[in-house]
Amino acid sequence: MAGLYVHIPFCRSRCIYCAFYSTTSLELRQRYVDAVCREIELRGERRNFRGERREERGERLDTRLDTIYLGGGTPSQLTIDQLRQLFLSINNVYGQNHSLSSLLSPLSSNTEVTIEVNPDDVTEAFAEALTQLPVNRVSMGAQTFDDDRLRFLHRRHTASQVPLAIERLRKAGIENISVDLMYGFPGETLADWQRDIDAALALQVEHLSAYCLMVEEGTPLYDLYRRHGGTQVRGYEHINEELERAMYEMLIDRLTAAGYEHYELSNFARPGRRSRHNSSYWQDVPYLGVGAAAHSYDGRRRWWNVSDLHLYIKGIEEGTCVSEGEDLDEDTRYNDRITTALRTCEGLDLTTLPEKYRRYCLQEARRYLDDGLLQLDDAMRLQLTRRGLFVSDMVMSGLMWV
Repeated sequence: MAGLYVHIPFCRSRCIYCAFYSTTSLELRQRYVDAVCREIELRGERRNFRGERREERGERLDTRLDTIYLGGGTPSQLTIDQLRQLFLSINNVYGQNHSLSSLLSPLSSNTEVTIEVNPDDVTEAFAEALTQLPVNRVSMGAQTFDDDRLRFLHRRHTASQVPLAIERLRKAGIENISVDLMYGFPGETLADWQRDIDAALALQVEHLSAYCLMVEEGTPLYDLYRRHGGTQVRGYEHINEELERAMYEMLIDRLTAAGYEHYELSNFARPGRRSRHNSSYWQDVPYLGVGAAAHSYDGRRRWWNVSDLHLYIKGIEEGTCVSEGEDLDEDTRYNDRITTALRTCEGLDLTTLPEKYRRYCLQEARRYLDDGLLQLDDAMRLQLTRRGLFVSDMVMSGLMWV
């Protein structure tokens, strides 16, 4: 069973750090939703998972979905009618029933259906309307509970709107909520970060994700640093590595002590509440992405739609999915397994690798095993240690096939 990702690129305003494809051209929302619904039909009804015509390969498409994820951008910038339109299209292609009355359970009761929201979009009416859709999980971008840092990020919401949004979702009956946090702000102290963690824990949500603030090319934050000739901009200095490590250690300690499972580098969940959709990415499960800039993977090949709203809509309206792709050779598939499986608490099962790559991985892993950054159990499962988590990028790079 696969996952379906639907990219909703619309934002009312652009956050200073965001590197995901997005647009503030809200007037194009309806045309875009129409195009996404058409792509769902093209990808699902008439074509196999790779986008080829099924009759050309004599294949029958397995249309079962385990997860659906509406990400962005800001999916909560769509109207309820537009969201309903999307789910009807998904139901028509992937569901067992084909009527509006079946919308609440378009696939199965086990399907995880997530929507990303901004706290300030969650009115009482919006929260209640979600329960009339198949949504059963909400992911909310809180980032921080400090209003000054929210303004620095150019976030639209205030700190007080986060618990209010959670309360409204709970009242409406949403029982699976995730909150995103961010640390490593200019001038942020360990005590500041502890207050953010404590505020998040007080929400008693089922899932928490936390990321260090990064300066990524193509973002307004990156442009700000470039204009000032580097990273040491007055008022925007990076935190040092020692403080970043201390923040990450505090995050792990406080969340695990509160009963959360640290199941992936940046993700924590109550028992049984892992993000099944994101976990599929780390477990080599195929997924289909629809919408501008969305990525797909079928185990042998990956492809991605054009990162241009106008080109995407024009192509779909002409009956074509404008995309690029690549076939994956064995070396690339091995490298992908290194950079996904090792992110998780289960680690990499070496017995699933071809002999050539298993020998190579063990050989390259020896130095990290000796340094206490990796551990290998009797079942031949390779995992990052607590010390290895903070330097995971270095360790994974060292295991790559070159």
